[in-house]
Amino acid sequence: MKTKKWLLVLTTLSFSVFLNGCKDDSPDPVNEEELITTLRLTFTPTAGSPVVLQYQDLDGDAGGNPPVLTGDTLNANTAYAVVVEVLNESVDPADNITEEVEEEGEEHQFFFQFSSALNLSFTYSDLDAGGYPIGLASSAQAGAASMGTLTVTLRHEPNKHATGVEDGDMTNAGGETDIEVTFDVVIQ
Repeated sequence: MKTKKWLLVLTTLSFSVFLNGCKDDSPDPVNEEELITTLRLTFTPTAGSPVVLQYQDLDGDAGGNPPVLTGDTLNANTAYAVVVEVLNESVDPADNITEEVEEEGEEHQFFFQFSSALNLSFTYSDLDAGGYPIGLASSAQAGAASMGTLTVTLRHEPNKHATGVEDGDMTNAGGETDIEVTFDVVIQ
């Protein structure tokens, strides 16, 4: 009888060790930050040719080659539809991160900051599922001739409910910066 009890105890113990060994102890999946090599803004006027501002760093921050900034001139007193593209062109085919930003719109927002000398304004045209801006599509109004800088920042997990964030003020946004690029802009 003692042998049966010990056999029962050993069987139960073995079974419990077996079940514990089958648990999935792997951590929750991490949303890894994507490598962004290219940020492209395409300004399309109601009449005329598109204007493209582009930042490209194909070997990334750790690479030895400096980023390449290309710009163009905006026309004074002109309205533009603006589309932002974010890519990882270090792989073939290029990874279109724009799609991920759109799909995860509630976790992303672009901010557009101007030097005080630049006569340019932006209005968000796209919204996430919660009704807050993303910034992949915007409208811009170029005013009188001027020169200055436009800084474009993509924030991951900003607080879109914070004061001013919905209007494009990054001061209270928080979150992490995925990419930030400053372009020299001429309006003539």
